[in-house]
Amino acid sequence: MASQPGPPPRVMFQPGDKAEEPPHRKLGKLTVKYNRKDLQRRLDIEEWIDGQLHLLFDCEEEEIPELEIDIDELLDLSDVEQRSRLQELLQECGKPKEEFINGLLYRMKGLRKMSGSVKK
Repeated sequence: MASQPGPPPRVMFQPGDKAEEPPHRKLGKLTVKYNRKDLQRRLDIEEWIDGQLHLLFDCEEEEIPELEIDIDELLDLSDVEQRSRLQELLQECGKPKEEFINGLLYRMKGLRKMSGSVKK
């Protein structure tokens, strides 16, 4: 097959007529996709925390003092600050807390903060 001499073909775009666009264009919503493995790991940690709090306070769920351990907040802190924050949150607990704190910090290693997490 012989090629013909001459300039290569060009593609030209014509500007569209503004009247062609629908009058009310809906803006798309931006969604963040999370890694399923990260979500499952976070859920496992939260379930572990719940179970451990039952053991630490040795009572039913309704009787546990109002306590919110925010994983994302902890991830923003240094190791020393994480330990200090957990000690502060668990000050009402009469049982030794070190095993719980060590276990939680170990489980949190490598966990990433979730951007745009929803607060209760």
